[in-house]
Amino acid sequence: MKNTSVKFIFITGGVVSSLGKGLASASLGALLQARGYSIKLRKLDPYLNIDPGTMSPYQHGECYVTDDGAETDLDLGHYERFTGVPAKKSDNITTGKIYSNVIAKERKGDYLGATIQVIPHVTDSIKEYILSDINHEDFVLCEIGGTVGDIESLPFIEAIRQLGNELGLTQTCFLHVTLLPFIKTAGELKTKPTQHSVKELQGMGIQPDILLCRTEDAIPEEQKSKIALFCNLKTERVIEALDSSSIYEVPISYHKQGLDYQVCKHFQLDVLKKPNLRRWNKINKIQKSSEGNVNIGIVGKYTSMIDAYKSLIEAINHGGLANNIKISVKWIDSEELENQNQNFNNLFKDINGIIVPGGFGQRGSEGKINAINFARTKKIPFLGICFGMQMAVIEFARNVLDLKDASSSEFGKTKQPLVGLLTEWQTDKGVEKRNKDSNLGGTMRLGAYDCKLSENSLIKSIYKKKIISERHRHRYEVNNKYILDFKKNGLMFSGMSPDNSLPEIFEIPSHPWFIGVQFHPELKSKPFDPHPLFSSFIEASLKKSRLL
Repeated sequence: MKNTSVKFIFITGGVVSSLGKGLASASLGALLQARGYSIKLRKLDPYLNIDPGTMSPYQHGECYVTDDGAETDLDLGHYERFTGVPAKKSDNITTGKIYSNVIAKERKGDYLGATIQVIPHVTDSIKEYILSDINHEDFVLCEIGGTVGDIESLPFIEAIRQLGNELGLTQTCFLHVTLLPFIKTAGELKTKPTQHSVKELQGMGIQPDILLCRTEDAIPEEQKSKIALFCNLKTERVIEALDSSSIYEVPISYHKQGLDYQVCKHFQLDVLKKPNLRRWNKINKIQKSSEGNVNIGIVGKYTSMIDAYKSLIEAINHGGLANNIKISVKWIDSEELENQNQNFNNLFKDINGIIVPGGFGQRGSEGKINAINFARTKKIPFLGICFGMQMAVIEFARNVLDLKDASSSEFGKTKQPLVGLLTEWQTDKGVEKRNKDSNLGGTMRLGAYDCKLSENSLIKSIYKKKIISERHRHRYEVNNKYILDFKKNGLMFSGMSPDNSLPEIFEIPSHPWFIGVQFHPELKSKPFDPHPLFSSFIEASLKKSRLL
């Protein structure tokens, strides 16, 4: 049965990739929320992978994880950070999922002997995903990955064209994000790429209702009129999307250009109602008034591809917002730290806090361990996340417990596996099992799990709760065999799984601020609700900066 009240906004992109469709979708969602509407955001990805879980960060940037255990596109992180609406498995659809679903149905005989084709079977499956799991939301925003004209995205474009016809103008709006390049030698913005992109979309049966034009300079009215004329739009539907100094300025910028006004006008909604932008004005006011500077060193192996740490960067900035301080991030390649002749004092000279984030594999691990040793012995605030926590446990075991062979079974056979493969764990669906030969995709401990915090611990004073819930994404766990040995030597596991079988958090009480967590706290941080762990870490780093 069709829901005749929910309104769908389909966001496509043209000319080039990386135009910021995800940020545009998140910003529009935030603006509609500010007008009092409930929203859901979705990403339709045209690649053949089931999900980005097995994709290299160099290929696809960060893999974002939801509470219900989905490995998704990083744009879902933007959606959550800007709206606070938790993303779900059903909010990231890929070609791989679509074809797997269609082929599974065919094998079961659900198509009653029909010849399976892209139209209608694949497009019908896409439409089913788009229309599924909607619970009284006013708006569903669907971002189509890739660029118009890509062969991979054709079934998605066809599916949303069909939905446009089936649901009608009162329920659908097509927003197209394009680029207006500035040619220095000509001294002007060029509209031709946008014209061609829209023409391509029109050739697929879709007339965009609103154009969002990314540009470095203001668009002259003459150019706006020209774009509108050639793209079959009214001039006010050509929205200027100027570059911003902060992503959190984007919702305000788009509102000033009339994006949310035009969307409401398209759907014949109340356009006189003003959105409540206090939240965004406050964030931007704090950013502009922040004084001082804290230098945070991130030690990782994907430092040449910072999108691999998208949520982490934002969570650090949120910690800066909470402390009214500006953050400078220094990227440190962990492989370079494996050289024992490296002068660590010079390398970390101006660093006030060190983070070792999540990751997989042995490459660069010894460099991370060396950085952790430096942070521990030099009393520099340290946060180890997931793999970073595991490396910190190994560093402590080697250099304090004198377990020189301490290592992780992830790197191969070892005499002292301080970190080992978790082969069985409890989930809401029952017991999950795996072994070293299991598929890599979707076989990790994924999603939100509870953790109980120790009394009189730093971590409990940070969270101010007895039980917390955080998102996980890992295959290996810290071996609880050595917990008492660690405690005797000054490292306490202050967070455990509810059944006490899995160490989740450790801290060193004698250190100013030294914490490792098995989960990914950065995935739940938002600019208007900074994660307490990052707020506390930045506060400790700020204190360290004032002592230097």
